[in-house]
Amino acid sequence: MTTSTGPDVTVWRDKKRHLWLLGLIAPTALLLILPIVWAMDQAGWRSASQVLFWIGPILIYLLLPALDLRFGSDGQNPPDEVMERLENDRYYRYCTYIYIPFQYLSVVLGAYLFTASDLSWLGFEGSLSWPAKIGLALSTGTLGGVGINTAHEMGHKKETLERWLSKITLAQTCYGHFYIEHNRGHHVRVATPEDPASARFGETFWEFFPRSVIGSLRSAWNLEAQRLRRLNKSPWHPSNDVLNAWLMSVALWGVLIAVFGPALIPFVVIQAVYGFSLLESVNYLEHYGLLRQKTANGRYERCTPQHSWNSDHIVTNLFLYHLQRHSDHHANPTRRYQTLRSMDGAPNLPSGYASLIGLTYLPPLWRRVMDHRVLAHYDGDVTRANIHPRVRDRVLARYGAVA
Repeated sequence: MTTSTGPDVTVWRDKKRHLWLLGLIAPTALLLILPIVWAMDQAGWRSASQVLFWIGPILIYLLLPALDLRFGSDGQNPPDEVMERLENDRYYRYCTYIYIPFQYLSVVLGAYLFTASDLSWLGFEGSLSWPAKIGLALSTGTLGGVGINTAHEMGHKKETLERWLSKITLAQTCYGHFYIEHNRGHHVRVATPEDPASARFGETFWEFFPRSVIGSLRSAWNLEAQRLRRLNKSPWHPSNDVLNAWLMSVALWGVLIAVFGPALIPFVVIQAVYGFSLLESVNYLEHYGLLRQKTANGRYERCTPQHSWNSDHIVTNLFLYHLQRHSDHHANPTRRYQTLRSMDGAPNLPSGYASLIGLTYLPPLWRRVMDHRVLAHYDGDVTRANIHPRVRDRVLARYGAVA
């Protein structure tokens, strides 16, 4: 059940309507900091100015968590009566479309700054220092990681344009196979041991990360190969959506390496790995320990809001297009972000995604925060959780359960 706010739906309005444009901060951050870097250099603060090239990690690990803490939860759900009108309002999809030109402008800018040997116009003698270059690559990876979420929003839609824009957005992080695996793999197997993108109780992020990356890639390829075989085509046919998505990455980075030289290669690797690591840390926290139970016929029960961790913290939701209303998303995968709701019965995270991403890197702290929430969600019956095989016997013994 959902709860609408406001008794008179004829005057209901989306209080976040214009705030969705804050999602453009990630792809424009590099553009916005350059005048500040220049001013700091003119003032003689050259070393301090290079810290600003770490704007991406600063945004993810410091600014967004602080803003989530300051502004808290949203609390507004659209009532049923406005859902169709809200769904068809094209303004909201334009807010995601406009992410892409700024994304690619910043990628080209980042490539230039990373390889430039003369940045005197910016106040530097010669090139950036390596600490600044690493920060620049991570910041570019941040906009790529947030871009994966933008691609996620568009990739769920039925319109051909949005599906292609999804793959274009994924090209930066070389993660085009996500377009296939997420829609046709993850949404089918979510909250089961068979899903590489659903984290298990007791599994650390560092165990989950390679399992999800490799498993998702393998699954995407197999899904496309099966589809093409049904059409009597080779898996290597150009219509393979995994192949043509990867070819977009090859074309993008091939052109940029040709323009800026082999010195760009470390930048390509760092930004891509960091970008998709942000996606995987979000994957890790979205379904940690949650399990769909099997029915009498041996099949998994239907996915419900109880199989995804939810968060209604407004600031991170603005940056991630309501991704944190994940329970509604899995219940209604094609629903556009502006109509997603916080749903009763969904398990809730203690804070927004941005606050928890850094915590996923620290297994003891993560388990201290989350394990008791998983147990509470299952009324203390740990056998109902998706337990990591490595720790299963220890977990069952600790909580007095039997397999």
